[in-house]
Amino acid sequence: MERMFPVIIAIVAGLLLAAGSLFTVDQRQFAMVFQFGEVVSVIKQPGIHFKIPLMQNVRYFDQRIQTIDPEAPELFNTREKKNVLVDSFVKWRVIDVERFYKSVGGNDTVAVQRLRQTINDGLRAEFGQKTVADVISGKRDEVMEVVRKRADGEAQKIGVAILDVRLKRVDFPEKISDSVFERMNSERRTVANQLRSEGSAEAERIRADADRQREVILAEAYKKAQQLKGEGDAKAAVIYAQAYGKNPEFYAFWRSMEAYKQTFRNKSDVMVLDPSSDFFKYFKRAQPGSR
Repeated sequence: MERMFPVIIAIVAGLLLAAGSLFTVDQRQFAMVFQFGEVVSVIKQPGIHFKIPLMQNVRYFDQRIQTIDPEAPELFNTREKKNVLVDSFVKWRVIDVERFYKSVGGNDTVAVQRLRQTINDGLRAEFGQKTVADVISGKRDEVMEVVRKRADGEAQKIGVAILDVRLKRVDFPEKISDSVFERMNSERRTVANQLRSEGSAEAERIRADADRQREVILAEAYKKAQQLKGEGDAKAAVIYAQAYGKNPEFYAFWRSMEAYKQTFRNKSDVMVLDPSSDFFKYFKRAQPGSR
């Protein structure tokens, strides 16, 4: 048994040394291998890796996207010298773990402090060149992209990439919000009234033009109708003349019948005429031998 004891110790020591030479890297991490405080290698691929026991040690760094979200909005001045409260957030990640370690010691807190200062400086510079309307709506995306590119250039120096910079809210300090909103409301009312006035004027112009076109169309239609009516009457007169010219006596008789019809239409009508007048020509008894 005493002879087996050294063997067991050797086996246990070998197992410990073997276990100490293996380490794993998660897909969400970078790993740096140090030997006596110096960086030996940087491992970016997940899996099982080896190191020299007792001589080398491993440190892990998160390679996932992280967020800087300030607890309170920052106060910036615009080009009009107006104070605005800006609430923003930043998305960043480590891309060069060796540079990240050498620049900030691999400390996320130190990196966040530097990035936050860089972002604030960029926002302050951009807001100072833009109006309130620009940063609220007009050129908001443009401002954010300029800030991101500028901050990313500085972040690369510490092995970090700025992926996105976004504004959550841009607002006025409470003490001036009411007056600003009232002025904006007044301006909008003025614009609305102007648009209504212009709309009313345009509506009147359209109605006047429509009425003019209506009168023109009616006049043209009346002219055409009268022309067609005149042409019809002329053709009718020619036809009547041709028809009645063939038998003048019948024409005279038909005209008298029409006159009688119009004259005696109402029972209350009273006429005083000489019975021997031509009006009663066809009322007289026909003489023997006459046709």
